[in-house]
Amino acid sequence: MSEKQEATKGLKKVLGFISLFIITIGIVVSQSSVVSILQGAGLGGGTFFIAILIAFIIALCYICTYSELALIMPKAGTVSTYTAVSMGHFPAIIAALSAYVAPTLFGSIAELFLLQNVVDTIMPGSFSNISLIVVWVFALLNIFGIDLFASIQSTISFTMLVTLIVIGFVGLGTNNSQGIPPAQIVQNFIHPNSAVFTLVLVALWPFIAFELVCDFIEEAKKPVKHIPKAMFSACITLLFAYCLIAFAAMKLVPAEKLSNTDIPHLILGEVIFGNSGKIIILILSITTTCGFISTGFATTPRLLYGMAHHKQLPTIFMNLHPKWRTPWFGVLFITILITMAILLFSNNRDALLMLVITGASCYLLSYIIAHIDLIILRKKYPNYPRPFKSPWFPLLQIIGIAGMIYAFINNSPTPELRLKVYINVAIFISLTGTFAFCWVKYKMRKGLFEPETIEQAIKD
Repeated sequence: MSEKQEATKGLKKVLGFISLFIITIGIVVSQSSVVSILQGAGLGGGTFFIAILIAFIIALCYICTYSELALIMPKAGTVSTYTAVSMGHFPAIIAALSAYVAPTLFGSIAELFLLQNVVDTIMPGSFSNISLIVVWVFALLNIFGIDLFASIQSTISFTMLVTLIVIGFVGLGTNNSQGIPPAQIVQNFIHPNSAVFTLVLVALWPFIAFELVCDFIEEAKKPVKHIPKAMFSACITLLFAYCLIAFAAMKLVPAEKLSNTDIPHLILGEVIFGNSGKIIILILSITTTCGFISTGFATTPRLLYGMAHHKQLPTIFMNLHPKWRTPWFGVLFITILITMAILLFSNNRDALLMLVITGASCYLLSYIIAHIDLIILRKKYPNYPRPFKSPWFPLLQIIGIAGMIYAFINNSPTPELRLKVYINVAIFISLTGTFAFCWVKYKMRKGLFEPETIEQAIKD
């Protein structure tokens, strides 16, 4: 096969560091993450900064794990690839479908409904179908090419990040303070109360999903250098942005107003900018939601693409657009699922919230599996080349596992809701487990826990 034929066979290598950094920001920041930060600020005051730091450390742990795993096996399948090599295809399929397809589906619906809520509050009745418009516009953008996606995503994510930081800095200089005095915020940070332990989960959501940039590893120009750098840089940048906007919110808005509303960012915007704040928050809402939806369409289909290469899904998920070299069927598949969910849950948002929490809880399980994957692969392949090596092994992995278990156990504010989430997680994993069992045993004709060799995983 000629070099030209090889270059057109797979995904296009077009992404540099800036593109990967911006994509990572767009993956992680969403309206729900901003809402979590502001509600946490209302619930915990200065103590919440301790929770943010704990969440930041947990995020660094899984970033280290994924950086090593992704560069050992630089394939688009991510967790499905790593788990297939460490534990076999059965747990690999469960991990991938439970941890990524569910959060993408239900998390996208939550973002779209939050956007609709803000739009309806600011401009009642103006754009009743904005959710469907956003979904299909960004589905087409992702099908039309990763370079076009990166250009659009750069604009969206840059605008979103700048808007967050501007709100924070302008908020610091605003004098009409109705919240907690800055001296008391600092005092609560220095002497935190027990609320910090109940706020870790709230602070962790905004630091979830940095690893999804690994799905672009086959399209990165210099993956060894740029993939880990993009994740670490984005994590540090967002730590600064989140702390900045949280401090401004604590200072300017009464705690009960922040914690008792679904749109605290709109309240903060009005306090800082008056009526003009509505437009600023509308821009923030549009950019965060569009960024989240767009990156979801870009990452999850590439996960499905990688799984199909490992024969873990039907081969149709391997199909690339003949011109744009994008996994068009995976994008279309996710788009149709989200569209159906919008139509199904538009009048029952309480049920949707339950499904979002369930999907997010499944997400935490994937991090536990990834940490276990690394521990197993260090033992099975001790001398295998590792362009990036997680420091202080296995301390970071143990901390990461413990943190995720704690967050999973405390995934809901009430015992009743928590029990329902546990039941839903069990049902969802049972469904994916049934599919994985039948597919591995009867289609792949392999043992459920028969590991793939690392050489075969890289070759596929």
